[in-house]
Amino acid sequence: MKLERSAGILCHITSLPGRFGTGTLGQEAYDFIDLIAGGGFSYLQILPVGPVSPAMGWSPYSSISAFAGNELFISTESMATERWSRTLPDPVTVEESHTADFISARNRTRICIINSFHDFVLHAHEEDSLAFSRFCDDYNDAWLDDYALFAAISHEYQSYNWMSWDRDIALREKDALNSWRLKMSDRILIIKYAQFIFNRQWERFKAYANERGIRIIGDIPIYVSNDSADAWSNRDILTIDPGKLEPEYIAGVPPDYFSETGQLWGNPLYRWRNSSGRLRDDTYYWWRKRISHAISLCDIVRIDHFRGFDAFWSVAYGRETAVEGKWINGPGHDLFNRLKDDIGGLPLIAEDLGVITKRVKALRDNMELPGMKILQFAFDGGPENEYLPHNIKTENCVLYTGTHDNDTSNGWFYDTEMPLEKRDYIMAYMGMKDWSDFHWRIIREAYASHAGLVVIPAQDILGYGTEFRMNTPGTTENNWTWKLETGELNVNHMDRLRRMAAIFSRMPGESAETGSENEIEIEDEPV
Repeated sequence: MKLERSAGILCHITSLPGRFGTGTLGQEAYDFIDLIAGGGFSYLQILPVGPVSPAMGWSPYSSISAFAGNELFISTESMATERWSRTLPDPVTVEESHTADFISARNRTRICIINSFHDFVLHAHEEDSLAFSRFCDDYNDAWLDDYALFAAISHEYQSYNWMSWDRDIALREKDALNSWRLKMSDRILIIKYAQFIFNRQWERFKAYANERGIRIIGDIPIYVSNDSADAWSNRDILTIDPGKLEPEYIAGVPPDYFSETGQLWGNPLYRWRNSSGRLRDDTYYWWRKRISHAISLCDIVRIDHFRGFDAFWSVAYGRETAVEGKWINGPGHDLFNRLKDDIGGLPLIAEDLGVITKRVKALRDNMELPGMKILQFAFDGGPENEYLPHNIKTENCVLYTGTHDNDTSNGWFYDTEMPLEKRDYIMAYMGMKDWSDFHWRIIREAYASHAGLVVIPAQDILGYGTEFRMNTPGTTENNWTWKLETGELNVNHMDRLRRMAAIFSRMPGESAETGSENEIEIEDEPV
């Protein structure tokens, strides 16, 4: 995949300025598309769209399904406009805040889904009923049946940890599956209906974004959560011991500069190869299904922890740290060549951050996948740092000021205990005479770079500090909740970004003559 010279904005759907606790696929999503289209953007990048839960800290990277959609995305107001609807949603709104209220949003949305389903049963037109039936027929065997049953049983046990369920259903014995399907039939149907509504609203939103010239960049983590429908229904492709009902080996990363003991993520690993060393068909087919589903929802998909496809760190389950692990070869070219043959083009972005080997780079480049570069990582190690704009030689990469895992750019520059000599170096590199407007200066640095696509987090456009970062890796509290308030990201920001996009040729089809250097409002000339 080759990237055209363009710009994107990073903002998750739940971070939009919704009135009921979180952003949704309602009017706020369409307004946001209109806004960023006016800013010269070509892409909206979001985080994974799977269902989230408080048990997993609301993390979109620890979803209970790699295929289902997040019910929090569902606009209850849009759902109420469906022609079968008769029940109006509760009009009470949540006071606007920079912190999403996931609990209020979830409780309200679930009540509205149940009411809407009852209206659907009583008042749906024949073509609407057929549309629901077609949706179920299309996805039941692929993932919907397993997800709906998993979610229903989890509600009954009050736990997504299927390994703690009764053994017969944990191991999916036929009689137990049939008994639970019968027992939970009403709840299962409502869960499927919620996915039908999500899919319906998502397709409309994506079509609108594409019509306005905005493509969606999605995101998938390489591993699935242990407490997920995927692990429960596909344990044979994972390092899970059915006798002990626990993982055999789990994912992580080894000790490095940032951690003396490495990181234990806890996800079960994939059984990539059979006894003869060949790529297992069942593991491959699951991944083909997953990639196909992801690119059906989005125009491009970022794969988190891409280096794990070349080699991954394996730690025996029960270890307290990641120190006693080992590297194991991943599926590498075997997987991606088969995907390329079966799917065609691979509209994927490789998250290739961290310590990356020559083999990982070869896998990325042989598959023609854009990699990632982070400006916040550019100012360590001297002038040879590969993330410095003058060292970016390829257009086929995505340059970020920072990602969801980074501090905001202003938080990083102003609020942390950055050594004075490093701050002086950054200022000299960027031609800054004072410390003002750092967020605009680093955005300009990104736009001026050779990278094909630059992506700017919404918080960086607004110049926000550390308190508004999206996630702090290695922590479980106060993550994923940041959201916009109505009107704070506005046409004034977009006008400034549009001029910048014009100057640095990031508006496809438009001449750079539509802007001028002075209009970018950088007060100081480079020194």
